[in-house]
Amino acid sequence: MGAINFNEQAIAFADAAEKANFLSGLQQTGLAQFKTLPFPTRKTEDWKYTSLFALTKQDYNQAVQSADVAGLNGLYDVEGLGANRIVFVNGVYQAQASNLDAQAGVLVETFLNASADLQADIAKQVGTIAETGRNLFTALNNAQVNDGVFIKLEKNVQLEKPIQIVHVTTAQQKSATAFARCFIELGQHANATVIEQFVSTDETQNVLLNQTTEASVGDGAKLNHYRLNSEHESSLHFGGVYVDLNRDSQFESYQVLLGGQIKRLDVLVNHNVGGSHCEMKGVYLPKHDQHVDIHTYIEHKAAHCTTNEVYRGIMADQSKAVFNGRIHILPDAQKTLAELSNKNLLLSDKAQINTKPELEIYADDVRCAHGATVAQLNETAKFYLRSRGISAQEADIMLSFGFINELLESIPLDALRTKMRPLMAEQFSSNRELTKHLLDSDVSEVAASGETA
Repeated sequence: MGAINFNEQAIAFADAAEKANFLSGLQQTGLAQFKTLPFPTRKTEDWKYTSLFALTKQDYNQAVQSADVAGLNGLYDVEGLGANRIVFVNGVYQAQASNLDAQAGVLVETFLNASADLQADIAKQVGTIAETGRNLFTALNNAQVNDGVFIKLEKNVQLEKPIQIVHVTTAQQKSATAFARCFIELGQHANATVIEQFVSTDETQNVLLNQTTEASVGDGAKLNHYRLNSEHESSLHFGGVYVDLNRDSQFESYQVLLGGQIKRLDVLVNHNVGGSHCEMKGVYLPKHDQHVDIHTYIEHKAAHCTTNEVYRGIMADQSKAVFNGRIHILPDAQKTLAELSNKNLLLSDKAQINTKPELEIYADDVRCAHGATVAQLNETAKFYLRSRGISAQEADIMLSFGFINELLESIPLDALRTKMRPLMAEQFSSNRELTKHLLDSDVSEVAASGETA
């Protein structure tokens, strides 16, 4: 069988798919945009280091089939989190696995279950923040959007429980694509915590998940956003997070990405009005032959806004990672304070990282800094641990974990930290004896010694 033309099949799939009528305007616009975008190659700047050859080997432009949801809760349960939960399996909402407690001033509803008036409101907002020029998968999501989650907090409302949005993928009889969408609207001085969790069954995956999140953060409001990717290493995931910040609003983001066959995440944050703040922290941990690609775009359009962006990656075996962080400061964005740091650790001579931090500045009264490092484990720190009776393999694991521990410990939610620690430790070894010091004791000293040379 010859190579598959992904774009042609995606267009045919979008034309034939059943869609929600109230979103027809966005669907038509998204499809028109998708038709103008070429399939990325190594000559496409934003995809230079990420091959999409896997998408030409088999047809993913097919609808998912129904899935057996029994017994899947163990994949995403977080003990002690106490969150309102919304579950999708292969892009299909699962009411029986979801639970939502009512709170005054808080609206959480799926698109298809919304009232006619709410659907009209959803249609006006979804697609207004997401940017499609760099990523054809966001345009394709617009073309195929059917269901999703709409979250709205009224003025001054403080969300009592986090909202946990779970996306589960399961193996299908034939390759397919699942689409998911989320729109978050925070009124003036509102405060919310939203956790987007991506998991899969422990088997080879053949579902491509295409997911897009948009957030409008009102004046003085704050959104705490978590994006946790822990799917099977064969997974295909194309995601986007698009955020509009207004006067004195805040966006705090924590991202954890374990590897997959292809895992791509685009994050765009717009500082639209003065006084806003963006805090982004991320960890990516590919191994074996996995691939992770993170592109971030911070648009400073107004004065007196701040950004602090910190990402750390550890690449093992033959894995590959891409990090491209761009901070763009427009002429009106005077008094901007922006910093970008990307540090990477290579655990193998065959592992690769392509990192490109960028600053594009058109204002003359700003304070900005950016930097990237790529290194291997610190031999002096390894000798220190070996001299105290720790094996070479365990020393490597402790130092590797210490390299990301600072970001892990910065997660405000205790339940998530407790959930993520063993999951991330398992990325370095499945042998419980080799990771017990990471899980049973304070590793703050290890973190201090885990810097690269």
